[in-house]
Amino acid sequence: MNASDVVRYRRPVTFLLVAWFVFAVATSAAGFYRPGAGPLPAPAPVGLSVVLPLVIFWIWMAASPSFRAFALSLSPKFMTIVQSWRVLGFVFLALAANGLLPYTFAGPAGWGDIFIGATAPWVAMNWANDPQCRGRFVIWNLLGVADLVLAVLLGVLSSEGPAGILVRNGLTTRVMTELPLSLIPTFGVPLWLILHGIVLARGARERSEQPAAAR
Repeated sequence: MNASDVVRYRRPVTFLLVAWFVFAVATSAAGFYRPGAGPLPAPAPVGLSVVLPLVIFWIWMAASPSFRAFALSLSPKFMTIVQSWRVLGFVFLALAANGLLPYTFAGPAGWGDIFIGATAPWVAMNWANDPQCRGRFVIWNLLGVADLVLAVLLGVLSSEGPAGILVRNGLTTRVMTELPLSLIPTFGVPLWLILHGIVLARGARERSEQPAAAR
């Protein structure tokens, strides 16, 4: 991919990220994600905010070779460093300790995020660009994906509504539908999943190119 193509996508992608964040803030402030606030039953609005960005991104990746080349040209080190924000998972544990979140959600989600966020700088500096560490780097990214998927699943099962089969004593994940915590499922989680996906797709491409290069 040439430099002009990188510039071509850098600005619109930056704009889309800012617009996405502003949209997440605005809809959260309007109470769109709160249970019972709209026509969709809980936790459908939050679920859609996680799934739709992923669907749009992967359709764009599949439909546009130039965008795919741009995404795969992004630095694995940078995309790993961004995962450091997940160390804020300690907030889940603090809220659970104060009776504001169920530990069935906050425990696995919080400790999983803390592990990924705390190790991200070390992984970025030591594994991200080292071919000899590619296998370990892939495993770390898969763990990061698994943590996010588990957190979303437990959040749904601990929410208000018919899906909340893990709810005990009326304690739900309602605070995750209000600012500022609502920005985690509506912006942070899908963005982190996209970054993990790019890294894994880049690794798959490099592995597929190795035999051809060897010949």
